Amino acid sequence: MWAVSLLALIKGKRGPSGFGYASTAEEVTEGLDLSGKTVLITGINSGLGLESARVLAKRGARIVGAARTRDKAAEACRAFGEAAIPVACELSEPASVRACVKEVKDKGIELDVLLCNAGIMALPERTIVHGQELQFLTNHIGHFILVTGLIDQLTERGRVVMLSSGAHMWAPPGGIQLEDLSFSRDYSPNRAYGQSKLANLLFARSLARRLAGTKKTANAVHPGVINTNLGRHMSPVMRAIAPVAEAIALKTIPQGAATQCYVSVHPSLDVVTGEYFADCNVARSSRYSRDEALGDRLWTVTEEIVARLA
Repeated sequence: MWAVSLLALIKGKRGPSGFGYASTAEEVTEGLDLSGKTVLITGINSGLGLESARVLAKRGARIVGAARTRDKAAEACRAFGEAAIPVACELSEPASVRACVKEVKDKGIELDVLLCNAGIMALPERTIVHGQELQFLTNHIGHFILVTGLIDQLTERGRVVMLSSGAHMWAPPGGIQLEDLSFSRDYSPNRAYGQSKLANLLFARSLARRLAGTKKTANAVHPGVINTNLGRHMSPVMRAIAPVAEAIALKTIPQGAATQCYVSVHPSLDVVTGEYFADCNVARSSRYSRDEALGDRLWTVTEEIVARLA
């Protein structure tokens, strides 16, 4: 009983922003007029991406919806009005990401928000694509190509929002295995996922430093633990108990989308950059995520990988 009471207290708690664990995407954007704003969201076709697009479109934003295929993106975008623009962006395929960048540029689309929401999680077996571990390739390298390619398309106060995770604390000792990014030894699904999410956080903070002197911002978010198809590689036992866990402790999708929507568009964050958010408030992250030297080394190594993937 005490555990249930403690959980209820946590769910009801709100931070300095006025929002908290149980806040929803609609709540954190209530009263905002996003008319004239354009938001690109990866992973538009399901889960948090779909909910974020729905809510931001409801507030007046034009959605550029990215999914693995144009058909999936188009199907999702139909719900967001004729102004919505579907684009294909398979993050594990550099050619697809670069084609997405080119399409956005060719169409002259200026972006107020680049919400990097898509990702894959805890692959049970080590999977190598283009010489890279697939979670690192998809979650970090694909988004790195996308964001760096579209920086010039950001408006004067454009925001980059990286979906990281509290799982960044699962990263291996040292944070990022720069000498063995693909886990050629001792592959662990959770450690590999944690490394990719730490990379997302380090990238956001490194980008924020590189944007210093402009009004553009870059931040990272932890959405919370949500029962979405991101967890499709969970063990059968974990999958069986997920509905019970969801009822007791997991966030709903509207709650899970709240933090990324808050960081994407809330006016109180106009000049906030280089931070990590959870439950719609600035949160503490691991010591590795605050290591600027590690972030710079990761940036350099990522650029080298991207160059080889040309």
